[in-house]
Parts: sequence; structure tokens; C-alpha cells
Amino acid sequence: MLSPTVLRMPWVCLGLILFSHVAIANNRYKSRPDLSPPRLNITIPPTHGLEQGYIFIAPFNALSEPAHRAPQQPGAYILSDNGDLVWSGYTYFSTWTGNFQAARWNGQDVLAAFEGAHNGLYGHGHGHHVLLNQRYETIKELRAGNHLLSDKHEFEILNESTALIQIHHPEVRDLSNYTSDRRQHWIVNAIFQELDINNGKVLFEWRSLDHIGPEESALPLPKDQAGIGHNSSTAWDYFHINSVTKGIDGHYLVSARHASTVYKINSTDGSVIWRLGGSRSDFTLGPEVEFGFQHHARLLNKVDNSGVTTITLFDNAVYGSESGGGGDKEVQIYPYSRGKILKLDHHNRHAALESSFIPPDLLLVKSQGSLQTLPNGNVFINWGSEGAVTEFSSDGEPLYHAYLDSRPLSRGDVQNYRAFRANWTGISGEEPAVVAFQRRGAHGGNGGTDIYLSWNGDTETAEWRLSFQVDTGGSLPIGWSEDVRNEEFETTATRQGFETVHHVPFALRSVRAQAIAADGKVLASSNRVQVQAWEIYEYLLEEDDFEAADPKAISPGSHLPPLLLQKADQL
Repeated sequence: MLSPTVLRMPWVCLGLILFSHVAIANNRYKSRPDLSPPRLNITIPPTHGLEQGYIFIAPFNALSEPAHRAPQQPGAYILSDNGDLVWSGYTYFSTWTGNFQAARWNGQDVLAAFEGAHNGLYGHGHGHHVLLNQRYETIKELRAGNHLLSDKHEFEILNESTALIQIHHPEVRDLSNYTSDRRQHWIVNAIFQELDINNGKVLFEWRSLDHIGPEESALPLPKDQAGIGHNSSTAWDYFHINSVTKGIDGHYLVSARHASTVYKINSTDGSVIWRLGGSRSDFTLGPEVEFGFQHHARLLNKVDNSGVTTITLFDNAVYGSESGGGGDKEVQIYPYSRGKILKLDHHNRHAALESSFIPPDLLLVKSQGSLQTLPNGNVFINWGSEGAVTEFSSDGEPLYHAYLDSRPLSRGDVQNYRAFRANWTGISGEEPAVVAFQRRGAHGGNGGTDIYLSWNGDTETAEWRLSFQVDTGGSLPIGWSEDVRNEEFETTATRQGFETVHHVPFALRSVRAQAIAADGKVLASSNRVQVQAWEIYEYLLEEDDFEAADPKAISPGSHLPPLLLQKADQL
């Protein structure tokens, strides 16, 4: 009889068919037909010099676009540089998801994201922030304190223990100094809080209207650009906090998009220490420093010994509607958006441009955007409403550029608030997914079996251990023992991206799989699945519109038992 131990030899490169690229291009994974992740349109392919790590995005559809032009499954995703899926967070969050990123909390690696309602018309949301562990299980939900609702724009964990969040809070105020229309009396008080993540306690709270008046807004109330102020839903968003971070001195750096200003805020009394940009800048601006309607201001270094602060920001340089608009509803100060690194000389009160990062297609980003400095000195930029990401070298050379969906859409149909590059180790709490199909041979006979395997979110599997039972049909071929009907055979397949495809050159009855780490540890096991008929498989192949590989061209090699090779066509 056949020995199951003989079949334990690996079939690396011998029985493996690489369909992963085709599966991505057609937005279908045979083992996970329920998933339809975004397909990157990579216009500058990955090259040497990229920082290590995955890409973290949460794409969504543009305002008022028809459903067929939106991402098929908006949500949080982890992708590799070639666009292959690592983790689909679709259904892991119950509502709109944004600001998806890797972080650390209490000594462990976590994923963080905003989850809540999204008001695309006025650019804010109401919800809470969620932390997931490395098994993609929810371990914390963090809400704003003092009976307020968290907004989508900011979530930054500090020292693995506290978090900065931002709040969009409409209030009724006397606005007669800014409008003659008595109906206009609603204004947004832009708030941020620092929270203790463990217990939700508010450690610090700052409210814009207590310290900065509406006269600093770059969007006057009568213009109907940031809300007309008739009710809480259309409150005048004069300030619009879209990022907050904290310096080593304990004070806060705040980006106010609608004031086109970055503020340093005192952490004791909330007073303004200095302003950069806008109508009341405390710094003179050197060439190319001017920015407008910016996002994601961060401290690159705190303050060096010479009294210089280095900050990074995403300079949108435009405010307007992604769907068009113009006229009074659009303000533009530069032909395209850029990432910038600025040096602030506190002694001379002068701001100078250190570096500028220009989008490969000169994108003008009317909303959203982010800039992340990476450990190797590279800069990773998300182009917001234009739905693209770029990694630059420190001297501004684009090393990688990709749009977030490769379908024939108009640019901007797919948007993304922030994007990040980070290392991540995931061991999924889901079960591995396995599906197997019979293949029809050239003359209608046996064409073997194709096995598809994946494990959503897993980064640690090095190979798959496959256990299967041979389909011998109604009667056994000559020379085969009756025991073969119930025998369990094993082989291994090297992992190839999100989905691995393994070909066995004979008919199988059932298959199950184990995910094996590089050190040989069994990470997880799948359920046993029955092999599906070739008629179903051929329909899927035709639907995906690619030519199936010829089973006869796949040599199983000499590692298989001679008896099995001789009798394979009989099975």
C-alpha cells in the first residue's frame, strides 16, 4: 500500500501555480470570495531604498459618487508594496473607518482606527476610537470625555499610555461681528483632549473659542465655505482642528485647517505660545514656506540646542469641493499640493523650507492628506482626496507611487484620510480558508486538483501543510490497496502572498491545511473541505478571464512515489 510518510516530501516549485497576481488583478480570491479589497494602480513600482513595512489605508468613496464608482468594500486594509492583501478589515468595524494605523499601547502592538458616522459634506464625523490586538480582536474602545463626541481627524498615542483626540462641537454664539444675518449664530468650537487610555480620564482639554477668535479664520462666514451657521448641522467651522501632537516640553502643536495656521498651545493655561502661517504669523516666512488648508502637522525634532524646531506638514494649498465648485467655494494658493519640512528659528522668528515633496502627477488635494517620516529618512505621503500614496527618498525623489484603486475611475473617486507605512506582525483570530477544485484533463479525464489557501491578517505563515484523501472513484485501479480509500496523505506548499495556489496531479476527495511558521510551529488549522467539481471551477476561471495552466505541463517531480505517478491518470 502507499505510505503516507513518503508523500510528506515538500513539493516546492514543483506543484505550485502562481495565480496570486491574477487573483489580485481580478479582485477575486478563490479561498475568500467574500473579500473585494482595493487594487493598487502602481505607477512607480517598488525599488531599492524603500522603508520596510506594510501600507495601512482606509479608502472610501467620494461624496455623492454613484455606488459603482466607489470602493467595493470601504474599510481598513493592510497591503504589501505590490498591492497584495495582508488584512481586510471589512466588517471588523461597524461603520465608517478612518485614520487607520499601527501603534503601541501598554507594551503591545495594536491597530487603531476611528469608527463612526462620517459627514463628507462638512468634513467631520462623530464616533469613537478602537484598538485591536495582533489577533485583530477589539481590546479597547476610547470615547471623548465630558459628554462630547470624538471626531475622525486625530488619534495619536503618546508614551504608550495616553491619546490625543479631536472634537467637532457646534455651539450657539453671538456672531454679529461677523455677519449681519441674524440666522447665523451657530459656530463650531474646535476641541482637543488628552485622555488616559486605560480609564478614559480627561487629562487636558482645550477649546478654540476660549483662546482664538473667529477673525483668524481664512473662511469668512458669509462665503458659505465652512457652514452657514443656521443650525448645528451647518455650524460655521471657523477653525477646524485636523491634527494635534505633543512636544517634549509638554506643550501641544495644533493644525487649524480653516485658519491656515499651525499653533503652539500652552499645556498649562491653553494660551497660544506662537502662530505659524495664517493672518497673524509670529514667524516671517521664507521662500516656498507659505502653506494653506494644511493637514497632519508633526514635530520632527522638538527643539535643538540652537533653538530651532523642525516640523512636517501636508500642504493642501487649496480649499474647495472635490466634485467641482469653484467661485466663492474654492480658494487656491499654489498649483499643486506638497509635503513640507519646515525649520523654525525661534531666535530670529523666521521659518525656512528644508524639504519639499512634489506629487508625481502634480496632484491638487482639496481635502485630507498626511505626511509620515520613516526611520530610514524616507517620507511617506498620502494624497487624501486624490486617492494616492507616494514614498519619497529624503531628497525628494519618488521611489514608489500608487493609486488606491485600479478600476477605470475618475481620479478622486476613491479617497483616503491618512495613510501610513509600518511593520506589523499579525496572527489572525480567523480560521485559515481553503477551497479545492477538480481540474478536467485535456481529453475529459483527470486533470488533478487545485488547492487555494489564505489566512486573512496572517504575516507569520511560511508554508502550508496539506492533508488530503485521494478520490479513487467507484473501483480501485489495479495494484491499489483498499486502504487507500481512507488513507491520509501529506505534502507542503510554500506560502505565496495572501493566497497560495497548490496543484496536486491527481483527483482528491477532501483537503485540510495547517499554517506552519518558519520555525516549524503549527499556527492554525483549517476545517476539512470537500473538493468541488470541475464544472464550478471552469465557470470561475472563465469569469476571471484568464487562461488556465495546462496540468500536463506541471511536473510533480521525482519526490512522489512511483506507484502514485504511474497511476495518477487513473484517479
